[in-house]
Amino acid sequence: MRNAFPKRALIIACFLPVALCLSSLFLNAQSQPNAQTKQRQLGAQEPLRTASASRIERPPKLDGTLDDPAWQHATPISKFLQREPFEGQPPTEKTEVRILYDRHQVYFGITCFDSDPKRIVATELRRDVSQELDDYLEIIIDSAHDRRNAYVFQINPLGTQRDALITEEQRTDTSTGDGDPGWDGVWTSEARITKEGWTATIAIPFSTLNFMQSRDVIWGINFKRFIRRKNEEDLWSGWRRTYGAARISQAGELHGISEIGSGRLFIVKPYGLIGFSHFPSNTAGTGFTPGTSALYTGGVDVKLGLRSNLVANFTANTDFADADVDTQKFNLTPYKLFFPEKRQFFLENAGVFNFPLGGDSSDLLFFSRQIGIDPITGEEVPINGGTKITGSLGNFELGVMDVDTRSSGPNSYANYAVARVKRSLWGGSYIGVMGIDKRSGNPFDSFNQTSGADTRLVFYKNLVVNGYATQTRTPGFSSGQTDVGAGFNYQTNWLEVFAQHRKVGPNFNPEVGFLERTDCICNYLDVTFKPRPKLRGVRELNFEGFIFHAPDTRHVL
Repeated sequence: MRNAFPKRALIIACFLPVALCLSSLFLNAQSQPNAQTKQRQLGAQEPLRTASASRIERPPKLDGTLDDPAWQHATPISKFLQREPFEGQPPTEKTEVRILYDRHQVYFGITCFDSDPKRIVATELRRDVSQELDDYLEIIIDSAHDRRNAYVFQINPLGTQRDALITEEQRTDTSTGDGDPGWDGVWTSEARITKEGWTATIAIPFSTLNFMQSRDVIWGINFKRFIRRKNEEDLWSGWRRTYGAARISQAGELHGISEIGSGRLFIVKPYGLIGFSHFPSNTAGTGFTPGTSALYTGGVDVKLGLRSNLVANFTANTDFADADVDTQKFNLTPYKLFFPEKRQFFLENAGVFNFPLGGDSSDLLFFSRQIGIDPITGEEVPINGGTKITGSLGNFELGVMDVDTRSSGPNSYANYAVARVKRSLWGGSYIGVMGIDKRSGNPFDSFNQTSGADTRLVFYKNLVVNGYATQTRTPGFSSGQTDVGAGFNYQTNWLEVFAQHRKVGPNFNPEVGFLERTDCICNYLDVTFKPRPKLRGVRELNFEGFIFHAPDTRHVL
C-alpha cells in the first residue's frame, strides 16, 4: 500500500490521552497504603530475600493437602507484598510456601489462605492455557542462577497446570501470562479448595531443571499469587510495579539443597506409523495408482543429560504431530506474520539461541521455524535428523545445533548449523556471539551465512541498554548485508522511556531468521507517563506518545 509521506522522512506521532481504568469495582474495598508502606515504597531497595529447603528421606504425600507430617519440617515462606493494586502494601490474604527435597525431586507445599473461600475463582481445566481469569500461584525457578532465564510452574485451585520459559527477563506473551507456554516440563501437582482457602502440592524432578551441579546448590526463586476477585497480585520478591515476576534479576535465592542426585536424565521417545492404502482399478487415470501398498515410517527422539547443566537432544526422522497448531491470523499489512515455535525439539532451552533485532520488534537473527517448515506454504519439510546441545559451563551459556532436512516439493535438501555463546555479567546482563550456516542443494541459493554479536546491560535495576551488530553472506551480494542497532529502556513506577536506533542494509538476508523489512534507517522513541491519581474507581492512567522516524522509505510505509 502506497501513501504520500514526506520525501526524506516518515514521522508517525500518536498520543493516547486516556488509558483504561482498570478494576474500578475492586478498588472500593481496598484500603489506602499506610505511612509505613509509603516509606517502604520511597526508601532504599529491599535486601535480597532468601529461602531454605529442608531435606527428607521419603517423598511426602502429594494429594493437594499438607496433612503429611513431612511438611512440618519445612520453614514456611511468607511475607509477600502487593505489586497490585497498592505497591509494597501487605497482602489482603496470607500465603505460605514450604519447600522440601530428596535426592531426585524438589517439593512445594502451598497454602493460600482466603477469608472468603466461596469466592475463590477457579474455572480453567486446560493445561497451558491462560489462568488470568482464575486465582493462581506461580513458582519461578532460575535454576542456572544466571538472573536472566527461568522456568515457570503455575497452578490454580483446581490443580490445572501451566508451565513456561522466561527468556532474558521477557514476559513473552502478556495475553497468556509470564513466559512462553510452548515449553512443557515434567512435573506433578494436586490442589484442593478448603475451608481456609486453597492448598496445593507440587513435585518437580531435578532432571526437569538444568543447573550447575555443586555440593551446595543455589537457585534464583520467586513466588507470585494472584487473587482474581480483588485483582490483587502478590509477590515474594521483586514486588515493585516496574519489576514483576518476569524480572528474574530481582528474584530471591533458594539455599539448602545439597548432596542430591546428578539430575542426569535419559529419555527415549520412539514412534512408529503403520498403515496401507488401496485404490481400485476404476481409479485409473485419476492420478492414483490402482492397487494396495503398505505405509510405514518411524523415528525417535532422545534427551540425554550430559551433565546436570548440559543437555543433548537427538532426533531422527522427526515427527511433529504432537505440536500445537498455529493460531490463525489475518495479515492486513505488507509484512509477513510471526508465528511462535511450538515444536519441543526446538523449544528445549531455546532461550540460549535468542538474538533479538530491533528491540521492540519480532525480528530475530535465528528463528527455528525456518527449519523443517516451508516459509511460503507453512507445510512441513521432512527432517532427517538433528542434534542439539545446550546448557551452561561456568559463566558461559552455550548452544550448538545441527539439523538436516531432505528435499520435499520445491524445497531442496538443506543443512542448518547454529552456534551461540553468551557470557553472563552482572544481574540480568550478558555479552554474546552467534553464527549460523545454511547449506542447500538449490544451485541458486547454495549457502547463507549469518554472524553477529550482541549485549544487554542492566544499570540501577531499571535501565536496560542493548546493542548488536550482525552481517550475512549470500551468493550474488557483496555489500549492504549488515544490521546494526542500539537502544535503551528506562522504567519507573510513573515513567517509561524506550528509544531505539537501527540501520538495516538493503541486502541483509538472514534466511534462518525472521525479518520484517530491509533497507531501513529506523529511529523510535516511546514515552509513557503513568500517574495514579486518588480518584474513586481509577487505578492508573496511561498517557503515551511515540515517534517513528524512517528516512529514505521511498514514500512507502
